[in-house]
Amino acid sequence: MPIAPRYLEYVTFVSLISFIFMLSPSLADPRTTIANISCKPLTNVAINTNLFPKYMEVMGTLDDFISENKSATYEMNTNEPDIYGLAKCHNDLSQDECKLCFIEAKNKLTKCIPAPGGSVYLDGCFLRYDNYNFFDESIQKNSSSYACGVPTDITNDQYMKRDFAARVDRAIANVTSMSIVNSGFGATVVKSGLLAIYALGQCWDYLGPEECTKCLNNAGDMVRKCLPAAEGKAMNAGCYLRYSSNKFFSDGALVLADKGPTECKDAWIIAAIVLSSILGLFAILGAFLGYRRYSKDKGGTKRVHKIPLALETSKLNFKYEVLQKATGDFDPLNKLGQGGSGSVYKGILPDGKTVAVKRLLYNTRQWAEEFFNEVNLISSIQHKNVVKLLGCSIEGPESLLVFDCVSNRNLDQVLFDENKRQFLSWKERFEIILGIAEGLAYLHEGSKAKIIHRDIKNTNILVDDQLVPKIADFGLARRFAPHKTHVKDGVAGTLGYLAPEYLLQGCLTEKADVYSFGVVAIEVACCIKSNVFVSDSGSVLQSVWRNYKLNKITESIDSRLMSDFQEQEASRVLQLGLLCTQTRRFSRPSMSQVVTILRNEEIEIPVPVQPPFQNSSLLAPPDTSSPSVTKDSFFSEWYSTDGISIQSSEFASLSSSQSSDFSTSENSRLLKIS
Repeated sequence: MPIAPRYLEYVTFVSLISFIFMLSPSLADPRTTIANISCKPLTNVAINTNLFPKYMEVMGTLDDFISENKSATYEMNTNEPDIYGLAKCHNDLSQDECKLCFIEAKNKLTKCIPAPGGSVYLDGCFLRYDNYNFFDESIQKNSSSYACGVPTDITNDQYMKRDFAARVDRAIANVTSMSIVNSGFGATVVKSGLLAIYALGQCWDYLGPEECTKCLNNAGDMVRKCLPAAEGKAMNAGCYLRYSSNKFFSDGALVLADKGPTECKDAWIIAAIVLSSILGLFAILGAFLGYRRYSKDKGGTKRVHKIPLALETSKLNFKYEVLQKATGDFDPLNKLGQGGSGSVYKGILPDGKTVAVKRLLYNTRQWAEEFFNEVNLISSIQHKNVVKLLGCSIEGPESLLVFDCVSNRNLDQVLFDENKRQFLSWKERFEIILGIAEGLAYLHEGSKAKIIHRDIKNTNILVDDQLVPKIADFGLARRFAPHKTHVKDGVAGTLGYLAPEYLLQGCLTEKADVYSFGVVAIEVACCIKSNVFVSDSGSVLQSVWRNYKLNKITESIDSRLMSDFQEQEASRVLQLGLLCTQTRRFSRPSMSQVVTILRNEEIEIPVPVQPPFQNSSLLAPPDTSSPSVTKDSFFSEWYSTDGISIQSSEFASLSSSQSSDFSTSENSRLLKIS
């Protein structure tokens, strides 16, 4: 009966195409009229022949993300000049409209080259590049301006002038209040008879409610100077505000602004239910077809599909049966440890070589070629502080990674395990911290492509007999193309080591590894886990920060060392750890900068600000009488704990009596953490 499945597949395909077209947005006005463009003064210092190609790289990178997120930032710290970029579309534009607006803004902004910075405001989007980090600016004198339209015909009528001004005031106030509760966006219309005032406000994503309000209030003061003109536009460093007696946005902007968080949430719930029902039908159909196909060749470890030829003939390919036998059928006695993405087993290959076999929790067989490409890339890594990846197996019922077996000890065991712990001198600790930094710097900048580990923690740092640290467990690693600065990705890793922007927004950059390194460096120096509280001092990060502010940071060093350590060196390590754990990723150094600082005591370490700490009560032992901790707790505080692995893309509430899997949602992505 071959006709039935083909018929079902045809129906599925037609249904999916129809459903996609039903959801396709209509293209309207991308509002590409230029409102203002400004270029920084050109100086001899600013002239640099490398600026134009770097500018093009900035624009290319922003282009990769602006059409998907309507907002994107860029940070490139290389040889002079450093360059930062920001693109933002107004929230009411569709993805296609946003793309068109960005293209027009990019073309307009090229006139600023070779100036060291420039910005352009179109009526639907904003684009800026500069040679310093401006991502936290809301109001800046040099970046603020306003433009007025033509005067109205009510200039000589004082009553109508006052009435017109009152309606503009009301529209500005409405837009400002809407923006505070609606992700930085507001649109309104104030009508009276035949007269109507339209207004729109938009804050950039990095502004919180307080800064957004401040920025729009300042913009409102600027556009009021235009009265009684029929239109006014204010362009601030962190926001845009416009009023007009003519309608300049679609009805969709009013719907988006009027719904607010609650109604939008309800609409999404209804849409999710409808979509889930449709997808559920497809899932049932897929399961039925999959079962028929599976039942034909069920036999345990038989291949689900043909292995790519490149992998089949590669020396990186291991037979599943060989690895299964090498580990004694994954005997618990051969288990070396548990990582964020699966268990690790000791195995002995037929040639007598001892290896570590990583049994991945997730199934990558559907993406065999992509998975092989990742393995092929990581296997080329040759560094003394990175465990060598020997190959993989994707032909069995689960995917396996094969590594050199360095040791059955990891850094967590050396520091904290009662049976395996070893007292480390300060020199040994410093060399371990430096080795981890060098390994990460190589992954980020020294290999063929940027590789982000995503799960740096003590248990994933192996140490050999000479205490040389080796970064292990690449089950969650991701590689980036050279021009990519960040991607939106499902959150994976271990709480307590996850950077805020990655945990709450899914924004993955190499700075996520930098944050994790900062936590590890402080743990090694103080020999205290980040989730353990020291009397009334809170977590070790809080204790280090408090001592840093009191100018006695070395008191946080492991007391067992007594005075047997270099005070200046220890102080720099802890200060560097605080710098690496800054809330904003742009404030953290790169790993190559970390290595340079550790090697050269003459380099001054930038002053850190307070890292993100969570109220200690949330990390106290479970108490069934205490209230549950939900995602709302993250809006103002930071959760830090160890041993909880994340591999989900849905944000779950965390009860104080139930430490379970944790992850992100679209709501959490609204947080203005870069």
